Amino acid sequence: MKVRNINRLLIIFSLFEGKKHGYEIIKEIEEKTGKRPSASQIYPFLEKMEEEGYIKMEEEGKRGKKVYSLTGEGEDFVESKFKMFSDIVESTIKKDLSVCAHCGCKVYEGGHSEEIDGEELNFCCKHCASTYQKSQG
Repeated sequence: MKVRNINRLLIIFSLFEGKKHGYEIIKEIEEKTGKRPSASQIYPFLEKMEEEGYIKMEEEGKRGKKVYSLTGEGEDFVESKFKMFSDIVESTIKKDLSVCAHCGCKVYEGGHSEEIDGEELNFCCKHCASTYQKSQG
């Protein structure tokens, strides 16, 4: 199954957080994107996911509200999409990352720089810079 647009991606991310009815998914997407998706963008994809065995639908409450939740296979599917999405994001921001010279963590924004022995080094924080200098001493 292909996830070809942001609404589909947001649908599967939403269901990963727990079971939801369609209206809840629509509201979440609207809150995250500032644009309300139509029911025709949501329900056919939910039906396709159910056909593929990625989600199950149950009726709850007096009015039989349809609630969707991921199956075990669906959780695996979403985790694979998380991996794909994180790889895309990482490749996009990789050029903007620096690595802390002390602990090795990746810093996207901010951080702390110091000149040590004539070399400009990047650190995630002043504490790592201090610890690094002490270890070099």
